[in-house]
Amino acid sequence: MSRPFDITTLFLDIGGVLLTNGWDRKARVRAADKFGLDYEETDERHHLTFDTYEEGKLSLDEYLNRVVFYEQRSFSREEFKQFMYAQTQPFPEMIELMKDLKKQYNLRVAVVSNEGRELTTHRVQQYQLNAFVDFFVSSCFVHYRKPDADIYRMALDIAQASPEQVVYVDDRALFVEVAQGLGIRGVIHKEYQTTRKAMDAFGLSLTR
Repeated sequence: MSRPFDITTLFLDIGGVLLTNGWDRKARVRAADKFGLDYEETDERHHLTFDTYEEGKLSLDEYLNRVVFYEQRSFSREEFKQFMYAQTQPFPEMIELMKDLKKQYNLRVAVVSNEGRELTTHRVQQYQLNAFVDFFVSSCFVHYRKPDADIYRMALDIAQASPEQVVYVDDRALFVEVAQGLGIRGVIHKEYQTTRKAMDAFGLSLTR
């Protein structure tokens, strides 16, 4: 099917696009309420160390040692991890949209995301993202975090795609802008309908 742009590849964020955010402020507030934590203290510790976890330089256990289990708790580490994992919910319409676009246009699909290793692994497996995602350029694997432009350069190299062949979907405007600076076309995702229309503008219209 002819298209106005020679798009061969999709770059997708996970949190906020395919799934809810894995461990955002709202989830941490819920955790503080459930487990009786001092939210301000744990949130400060989170911000001081979470980037290092997302870059793959800490394990989840090491992150939790610094943020939660730096003192004796009445709950177990496993209970807390299971709570963290349970915060994720899918966006089924978005997942189906990307699956359908991949199939109809024979696109390669890559995830470009900032996430820690254990959360990434759980989310990918739980929602079977590897059933349609060809490769994962996650910060925990490549040791770069968005908005570092090198994570996009690496994704382009792995995809063997030129910037003009890629459409990148992310809910963070800054990340899209950085990618656009490399020549990658971007969509700032807000909700399903507007993103679907944006894909139409790139010639990626579903026939169904």
